[in-house]
Amino acid sequence: MSERHLEDFKPGDKFATASLIVTAAMILDFARVYDPQPFHIDEAAAAKSIYGGLIASGFQTLALGFRLIWDSGILAASSMGSPGFDELRWLKPVRPGDMLRVEGEVVEQTPSRSKPDRGVVRIAYRYVNQKDEAVLTYTAMHLLRRRS
Repeated sequence: MSERHLEDFKPGDKFATASLIVTAAMILDFARVYDPQPFHIDEAAAAKSIYGGLIASGFQTLALGFRLIWDSGILAASSMGSPGFDELRWLKPVRPGDMLRVEGEVVEQTPSRSKPDRGVVRIAYRYVNQKDEAVLTYTAMHLLRRRS
């Protein structure tokens, strides 16, 4: 994607990322370090759980999707970080073999009143699997540089 700054984001703008296949090895590696719940780290225990099999940590799903967003280049020219996000929801389990991609829609763009070199863009994100089912949603606030 071309270089984008605060003023290039308009409410209603949409974008989508490339896709990523989640593997069992990825799930196990992440969960052993960061989220060692049995349904993330033990295939036998996961099979007996309410999920009926191994699933990715929601935190891993969030991070994988952010990497897809970053790799799209949409924030690369102007990102100054983020003051946070709202309404994070894990809607469906992510399983080995699932293919994830992220869809984003600009909700709001607000130039800073006190710092004219920046502003905040709110983007509603929807992470979807290969069946086009939403697996995770949230709205992020991105602190972005202005072009001028």
